[in-house]
Amino acid sequence: MSKIKYYSKEGLQRLHNELHELITVARPAASAAIAEARDKGDLSENAEYDAAKEAQGLLEMKIANVQNDIANARLIDESKLDASKVLVFSTVKLKNLKTNAVVTYTLVPENESDFKSGKLSAESPIARGLLGHKQGEKVDVQVPAGIIPFEILEISRN
Repeated sequence: MSKIKYYSKEGLQRLHNELHELITVARPAASAAIAEARDKGDLSENAEYDAAKEAQGLLEMKIANVQNDIANARLIDESKLDASKVLVFSTVKLKNLKTNAVVTYTLVPENESDFKSGKLSAESPIARGLLGHKQGEKVDVQVPAGIIPFEILEISRN
């Protein structure tokens, strides 16, 4: 049984775009590579043919996985989420009470996380520690390195 994954509208569109690219560009390229290798002679001793067939198999597996992800995708309507507490798709401004550093993260589904752009997986220890809390609350978050005390300065929706 496949796991349901939640996506924003943009995240689901990226998944559809990836599938389109795999089917319309990568699949024909793999077929062409197999045809080219086949034309080079005896298939029993043709390493190029074997490599092309293996690459095609991996590509078909990737296409099947993306199709499965789309089939099990659920779109989250961000406009219906409660903005008074930290939820997935909340943008949270935090103050680390140990270092006084202020950081801002947007909590997103795991498959859309990108730490460099401030998109933190809702499955991460920090996000899990913040979920359900409200603005102004002080929260001790358990991370692999220990406990980090945060104050939630602001919660917003994009």
